[in-house]
Amino acid sequence: MRYELTDREWSIVQPVLPTKSRGVPRVDDRHVLNGIFWVLRSGAPWRDLPECYGPSTTCYNRFNRWRRAGVWDNILAAMMDRRDDDVQMLDTAIVGVHQ
Repeated sequence: MRYELTDREWSIVQPVLPTKSRGVPRVDDRHVLNGIFWVLRSGAPWRDLPECYGPSTTCYNRFNRWRRAGVWDNILAAMMDRRDDDVQMLDTAIVGVHQ
């Protein structure tokens, strides 16, 4: 699907995710991440998350828990360490353009 992690991206992200379980069977992290990305990219409310990503409350709670724990910073750092230097991106929102 459009918002899902590729196998390469997942291989980078998986090692930096917390593995501590809270006693109940854990919903697969990859499905949860894909669900979080679906909500963030689509702009839909959490309650409209498709069932294939797991319960919306699980995705929402894990998103917030990982934010407080700094997991998102770790994911970003891992992705940046494995970046492809052949691909560069420029955000035109910060570039001054003259007529």
